[in-house]
Amino acid sequence: MFKRTMLSLLARAGIEIQGSRLSDIRGCDPVVHDERLYRRVALFGSLGLGEAYQDGWWDADDMPEFFRCVMSSGTDLAVRFNIATMLLGTAARMVNMQSALRAFMVGQQHYDLGNDLYGSMLDPTMSYSCGYWQEPGNGAPLMTLESAQCAKMRLIAMKLKLEPGMKVLEIGCGWGGLAEFLAKEYGVEVIGLTVSKEQARYARKRCEGLPVKISLQDYRALPAHYDGNFDRVVSVGMFEHVGPKNYRTYMDIAHRVLKQNGLFLLHSIGGDGRAPEPWHHRYIFPNGVLPSEAQIAQAYHDRFVLEDWHNFGPYYAKTLAAWRENFEKAWPRLSGRDPARYDRRFYRTWIYYLASCEGAFQARRMHLWQIVLSKGGTSGVYQAVR
Repeated sequence: MFKRTMLSLLARAGIEIQGSRLSDIRGCDPVVHDERLYRRVALFGSLGLGEAYQDGWWDADDMPEFFRCVMSSGTDLAVRFNIATMLLGTAARMVNMQSALRAFMVGQQHYDLGNDLYGSMLDPTMSYSCGYWQEPGNGAPLMTLESAQCAKMRLIAMKLKLEPGMKVLEIGCGWGGLAEFLAKEYGVEVIGLTVSKEQARYARKRCEGLPVKISLQDYRALPAHYDGNFDRVVSVGMFEHVGPKNYRTYMDIAHRVLKQNGLFLLHSIGGDGRAPEPWHHRYIFPNGVLPSEAQIAQAYHDRFVLEDWHNFGPYYAKTLAAWRENFEKAWPRLSGRDPARYDRRFYRTWIYYLASCEGAFQARRMHLWQIVLSKGGTSGVYQAVR
């Protein structure tokens, strides 16, 4: 019964198990190695599907395309009502899963995995967010991952309309790439916040000699003397960890530390605002939630003026594909150096993570938003940058 149900659902997406057609198996058609897969997915939904992949119960040559087909068809909606999703959804409604006491969980579980891992997967700027893949013109060479990330940082700087000597607060500074870029290229002072010890250590060393201070702290712990102290606030790839119960608090804090008429740029993945996705919550980003447009708008309502809202989510699929390619190339070296840490299950976990997100962006089920807000409005018309 479970198998018939899953075959029927996948057929809606044009997917066939083990390529039962007479033609060659397509890359998106999964090969099932263990028949227990069907019951596991029926009972545990996306959590069961992901764990079954980690355990080697199924494979697909083109994992992103498999997820794109499934999500584009809406097939995944048919398995949302399962034990894992219901339990996590109930917990998210009853408990503040992104409270200050839990703020450092994602740093410990994900961002502290190892700078050797991220250094191998990311570009030299160590940017762990969507690149800005502008189309080359006038015979210019194709963009690399590094040039796309530099273009993204330059885009942020132009949207913030930075001037030398400005003070910038970066909420979620990662490994310090943006702070270094803004300090060097635009002559601004930056204070960066992170909840990852490894990120803080790396960023501090990277930004030595620059007007950059890296602080290991939660955004809710900002001291009172920061009130009205910053010309600009920027947050890249951090809002996904804030959680619906804290969106208003987050906006209040950004508003409090910003000077009058100052600008705040929020760069965030967007979704439908549902509770944490079970598999990603357990294995990748604990307590992560993708905000919806409505949730963001409600959070900044009567605090900020909306100046610009830019969606370039399809670029994230290309970014994820580049990360996955880098990860696969580096895998022999990573696993050879530390086989106990980087074992086969870790490899399959990471491939599933990157491929499932790539497919979601391709299906336009996930988005990437850059939102520019001003405190009290800007002087004249804000000129949007693309």
